[in-house]
Amino acid sequence: QVQLVESGGGLVQTGGSLRLSCAASGRTFSSYGMGWFRQAPGKEREFVAAISWSGGKTYSTDSVKGRFTISRDNAKNTVYLQMNSLKPEDTAVYYCALARGISRFWKVDEYDYWGQGTQVTVAS
Repeated sequence: QVQLVESGGGLVQTGGSLRLSCAASGRTFSSYGMGWFRQAPGKEREFVAAISWSGGKTYSTDSVKGRFTISRDNAKNTVYLQMNSLKPEDTAVYYCALARGISRFWKVDEYDYWGQGTQVTVAS
């Protein structure tokens, strides 16, 4: 069994920054790909960013390129999402997820385990 716990969400002004963390336990974290997704009210969960087990490959959706950075520290069993230049449209609940492989990193059903989510609100 895997447990994923997100933290770091909150309320920030437009143009501000937040750093989300996702701590994993229960499995060999370093063997798995990790992803971040988000879900705004009334919308489907959407892909934000993903990272391979080694950290050597990262992927992100076009709307966050140049603003968000995904990284991981396998020694700490933690994946991060650094979010800069935040916009009101980034407001959502952010979820981290773990997958055995991330060949289809943008798909929700690629991931086997999910955290409970952390709220990010960007005020205009």
